[in-house]
Amino acid sequence: MGGENLVQSSQAAEGLQSIPALLQRNATQYASKMAYREKEYGIWQCWTWAETGKEIEALALGFINLGIKEGDFVAVIGRNRPHFYWSMVAAQSVGAIPVPLYQDSAAEEMAYVMDHCGARFAIVEDQEQVDKLIDIQDELHQFEHMIYVDPRGLRKYDHHKLHTFTGIQEQGRAAYWEFIEDLKARREKLTYDSVCVMLYTSGTTGKPKGVVLSNRNIIEASKSSAEFDNLNKDDEVLAYLPMAWVGDFIFSIGQAYWTGFCVNCPESADTMQTDLREIGPTYYFAPPRVFETQLTNVMIRMEDAGRFKKWLFDTFMEHARKVGPSILDGKPVGAWDRFKYALGNMFVYGPLKDTLGFGNVRVGYTAGEAIGPEIFEFYRSLGINLKQLYGQTEASVFITVQPDGEVRNDTVGVPAPGVEIKIDESGEVFYRSAGTFEYYYKNEESTKKTKDPEGWVATGDAGFFEEGSGHLRIIDRAKDVGKMADGRMFAPKYVENKLKFFPNILEAVVFGNGREECTAFINIDLTAVGNWAERNNIGYASYQELAGHPQVLETIQEHVEEVNRSLADDPMLAHCQVHRFLVLHKELDADDGEMTRTRKVRRGVIAEKFEDLLNALYDGSDEVFTTTEVTYEDGRKGSISATLKIVDAEVSPVAAPGKVAAE
Repeated sequence: MGGENLVQSSQAAEGLQSIPALLQRNATQYASKMAYREKEYGIWQCWTWAETGKEIEALALGFINLGIKEGDFVAVIGRNRPHFYWSMVAAQSVGAIPVPLYQDSAAEEMAYVMDHCGARFAIVEDQEQVDKLIDIQDELHQFEHMIYVDPRGLRKYDHHKLHTFTGIQEQGRAAYWEFIEDLKARREKLTYDSVCVMLYTSGTTGKPKGVVLSNRNIIEASKSSAEFDNLNKDDEVLAYLPMAWVGDFIFSIGQAYWTGFCVNCPESADTMQTDLREIGPTYYFAPPRVFETQLTNVMIRMEDAGRFKKWLFDTFMEHARKVGPSILDGKPVGAWDRFKYALGNMFVYGPLKDTLGFGNVRVGYTAGEAIGPEIFEFYRSLGINLKQLYGQTEASVFITVQPDGEVRNDTVGVPAPGVEIKIDESGEVFYRSAGTFEYYYKNEESTKKTKDPEGWVATGDAGFFEEGSGHLRIIDRAKDVGKMADGRMFAPKYVENKLKFFPNILEAVVFGNGREECTAFINIDLTAVGNWAERNNIGYASYQELAGHPQVLETIQEHVEEVNRSLADDPMLAHCQVHRFLVLHKELDADDGEMTRTRKVRRGVIAEKFEDLLNALYDGSDEVFTTTEVTYEDGRKGSISATLKIVDAEVSPVAAPGKVAAE
């Protein structure tokens, strides 16, 4: 407690006990430095920290004029734009609490969150989001006003309680002398204990929970992590991940306001890759799915390349895998190998990094779920300082991090600065830190289950510390780690990540808890497999038709059997080899409830929804007919039917312990 009080008093002395206080500092200290960029109509719009301060002040004054009170919840719904980051900081400035929502959520999902927190106000992007909230407004008894950024299509709407973003700012500027003292008083009331933001969990196993994070949580986590990676005001970050996700809040608000670096917002999801190349960020974060997709696109392009170009790529990539990570970590590498790697950098690695937008990346992170070791090593072999971190919303992201020079594909690193970790008898990981959340909103029972009186938080993940290195290894979600029928450990995520390394496999769900053997549902990657089909003149009319093609099934079978051979060398999980699988007739989708908005599979929902398919995997059937309800993009419901072929995969003999040790 003494250390915490010292930290608090040092922050108090600096007057930096809130995000709005950091904004005031940046608007003065880094006045002319770029704070935000946004691409609009193909042109980058820019705002300095001084201009950002003025934009947020005008919005905050407009909020007071509109009637936003201290303690009010303000929903924020839209893609990554400076306007929404300003909205969150303006809400904090007037003592309100921002609640960012996933913009692709269905109306009923939004209704649950907004009703749960009792949001009186919402700042949204465009007509689509306005229409969603109008559809559910009868369920939201406390909801009063909506502010929108993009006016297209909204001119004829009833504007009694619907306002333009710029209009609210104009009203704020007009009422400057009327409300400026009120705004200053509200800002000055903010302390380390004031609520900074409320973020909802993805709801993997039930209804989302509102995680209340204080200024202490956000600022301390941002400060320690920024110091750990030497982040500074000259860094550039691309903000493209959902604003409702804690990672984006820490990177695009917490660390950005602590260090003063620039946040760059792409024009749209479709232009993200182009905008990434133009910005060339020095600090980059992406979940494994993004890195998997980029690698898939690289492999597809190389399949289409000429013979010499493909030979050049394969030759130098083989060398990069051998020495690239060692060169990146500063380990000794022979002169000839260094020279050959430099040639590879000139002809292959450098151009490839520039194409991916990673030419300037000094620090890169991936988290959210485990990344396939082969994918991780591919990027590091190019000289990209990609690292893994392990975190949660409840931790303000950071639980463990990987120090430079100690980066490995099979661990999530060591405890982050200021974080304590312990493993209980069951193998579950617990932590506590200055970033530990305050409580779950309106959910005292869950708060007590998750966080004990001493501040230790249960992660729900099973793991262990390696002897010697002190690195933490996460096995799987504690609730997903089970036992096979013979009592041996069942860890589905480990197997799924190996399967997803292959560009043709987008998603995999492995079953085996309480069973004698493991089986799997697989989703193909339509981009990768579709490209293969075009190259081989194979026609198809839909995902379903391509997923059931005999050659596709044969290719997936080869991938599954390769994973089985890999698992056979792992004495701890060799028994988790996949004996039978089927390729699903539809992609797993958040709109159908099969995944969360952060694209984590809802294993229980999938097992229940596709119970007939799961039974067929275990009863010896060769094929199974099924009908499944689906949700279309416009919200309409429909159904699709298919006869799915069940494929047997060859299981590899388990390597003897002596052989593994010798290798």
